[in-house]
Amino acid sequence: MFKALVLNQEDKKTIASVSQIDESQLPEGNVKVDVSYSSLNYKDGLAITGKGRIVRNFPMVPGIDLSGVVSQSDDPRYKAGDEVVLTGWGVGEGHWGGMAEKASLNGDWLVPMPAGLDAKKVMAIGTAGFTAMLCVQAIVDAGIKPEDGEILVTGASGGVGSVSITLLNQLGYKVAAVTGRASANGELLKSLGATRIVERSDLEEPAKPLEKQLWAGAIDTVGSKVLAKVLAQIDYNGAVAMCGLAGGFDLPTTVMPFILRNVRLQGVDSVMCPREKRIKAWEQLAELLPESFYTQATKEVSLDGAIQAAEDITNGQITGRVVIKL
Repeated sequence: MFKALVLNQEDKKTIASVSQIDESQLPEGNVKVDVSYSSLNYKDGLAITGKGRIVRNFPMVPGIDLSGVVSQSDDPRYKAGDEVVLTGWGVGEGHWGGMAEKASLNGDWLVPMPAGLDAKKVMAIGTAGFTAMLCVQAIVDAGIKPEDGEILVTGASGGVGSVSITLLNQLGYKVAAVTGRASANGELLKSLGATRIVERSDLEEPAKPLEKQLWAGAIDTVGSKVLAKVLAQIDYNGAVAMCGLAGGFDLPTTVMPFILRNVRLQGVDSVMCPREKRIKAWEQLAELLPESFYTQATKEVSLDGAIQAAEDITNGQITGRVVIKL
């Protein structure tokens, strides 16, 4: 038997509870893992609370991230005792995920524990931090250099935003952080590396096709009218890496930023990211994130505490990252 957070559906409502599960109920997988930590992402919050249609098959163990130790393996790349990390691949959505003491997984979904990191640190990074690294890399790949100007980060208080700020700062960029909770979170965001704070309300007015050029680039986790406003303010030859829809999946923009200012809009997905690219991104994260990040921006909860934390993250009451100790 092992402990797990389990989602069931009753009368079309999602019910979350912590239960004891028999190992025979684990799904198929060629690698068995004793889970050390999981983490709470916005998507996990939507799944646990039922506020988003993330899970369609029940019962389900949520948790799109996990770290732990291999207990049994039929995959030649892994042996018992190996430390591994998983993010994405639909785990915690369509396949039982990381919010349990044990997991049965496909070896193709795993990567070895990056040198310099441990089970807790990789979950302090998690999908949010991994996605942030891919977004930062997209800005770098677009040819935007620190001397070109400020990089705007929307949703700065969230997981992707907070890690993006830290990474950009480590690479020498000046970062403007957008938050709707400036009075509560402004000092923390500055401690992570933001050079100034921008009120979210400044970006919520309807955008003109083109506005004053303010930003060399941006990382957006919000979408909708905020992203439209950001695009209208990007410098000539600038770029936006976008990876989220916290504000909505619509995009009320025009072609003007693209055809008159040569702006690039780069979508970023971390779920199906190829294995080799994953390994490289994790190596970069291990190298770039300072030790202070893991204490400044991380909160630890138990499996029992994950249900309330899920409510909090979907209500915009979480700053930084939440790790779940199994």
